[in-house]
Amino acid sequence: MSDHPLVDPSESVYGAVHLGYLVVHSQRLADWHRFGALAIGLHTDRPDADTLRFRLDDRACRFLIRRGTAEDVTALGWHVDDHETFDRILARVSDRGVPIQEGTAEDCALRGVERLWRFPGPKGIATEVFTAPITTDEPLRMLSSGWVTGEAGLGHVAIVSREPEFMHAYYRTLFDSRLSDFIDENVSGLKMKIRFLRVNERHHSIAVANIRGLKIDPIRTRVQHVNIQSATLEDMLAAFGRVTDLGFRMAWSVGQHTNDRELSFYCVTPSGFELEVGWNPVVITPELDRAWTATTYQGISIWGHNTVAPSPLDKFDQLRNVVARLRTPEITVPELIGSTGK
Repeated sequence: MSDHPLVDPSESVYGAVHLGYLVVHSQRLADWHRFGALAIGLHTDRPDADTLRFRLDDRACRFLIRRGTAEDVTALGWHVDDHETFDRILARVSDRGVPIQEGTAEDCALRGVERLWRFPGPKGIATEVFTAPITTDEPLRMLSSGWVTGEAGLGHVAIVSREPEFMHAYYRTLFDSRLSDFIDENVSGLKMKIRFLRVNERHHSIAVANIRGLKIDPIRTRVQHVNIQSATLEDMLAAFGRVTDLGFRMAWSVGQHTNDRELSFYCVTPSGFELEVGWNPVVITPELDRAWTATTYQGISIWGHNTVAPSPLDKFDQLRNVVARLRTPEITVPELIGSTGK
C-alpha cells in the first residue's frame, strides 16, 4: 500500500522541505580542511580561526564546522520553501509545547541564512528551520565539477536509534515524511532494519537504523553517516581515489545500493562519523510518488560496498561506546511524536 500522508493534503508540508546544511563541532579543523578540500573536493572558506565552511553550490554554506568538543553533527538545517509552510511547521512545534529559539545574528551569518529558528531534535541533534538562504556569485573553487542539490536538498543523514519509532514519528509529525522503503541487513550476526524517509523528491533525507532485539547504539556519534551526491560518476570515483591516496580511512568500498540504486563509497570523517559520496540515485518524481509502494529489500547492496576492516583500536572504541550507551537513555522529543504507529 502507498504511504499516504497522515494529515489533510492541503495542510501537508511534504515537498516544501529540503535538507539545507549541517553543523559539526570539532577540534580537528585542520584535518577537516584537508578532508573536505583535498580529499572530497569541496569549496572551502575560513571565516575565522574557529570556523570552516564548505560550499557545494551557490549557497553560502552547506557544511559548517565550528570549533567544539562534540566531534559530531550537532544541528541539521532544513530549508522551507515559503513563509506559509514555515509558519505551519512552527505551529506544530509550539502548539505541542516544544521550546523554540530564534537564532542570533551570528548564528545566521555563519550558516548563510537570513533568519532561523531552532528546537530540539532526536538524539540531541538540534533541528533548525529557515526560509531564506544566502546565495553568492563567488565562483566555486573545488576539485569536483559539481554536486546535486536543488529540490532534493543537500543529501541525506543516517542515524542509528534505539527508539526508531519515536524518530519516525518525529519527522512524520514535523515534515509529513513518507516511507520510501525498508532494508533488512545482517551485520556481523546482528539483524538490522533500516527505514528510509523522504520529505521531497530525494529517495530519502533521513534513514533510521535499529538493531532488532538489541537495545544498543554501537557507534559514538549521533549520526552514522551523511550523504552528498556527485554530479558525475567520474567525480565520485576521483574522490574515492583522493580519499585513499591521502590516507583517510575508507569504511565501505564502491558499491550500489538495493533500494535507491545509488553508486557510492563511504569514508570516515575527521570527527568519526562517515561521509557517503554517491552518484545517480532514484528520484521520486511526483508521478512516481503518487503510485509509490514501500518495499522491503534484503541487504544494503546489490554489489560492492565491501567493509574495510577496522583496526583493533577502532574495535575497542566501539565496544566501549556500546557499554556507555547501555547506561544512557536516548534523547527523544515526546511532544513531537504524535502516534508511534509502525
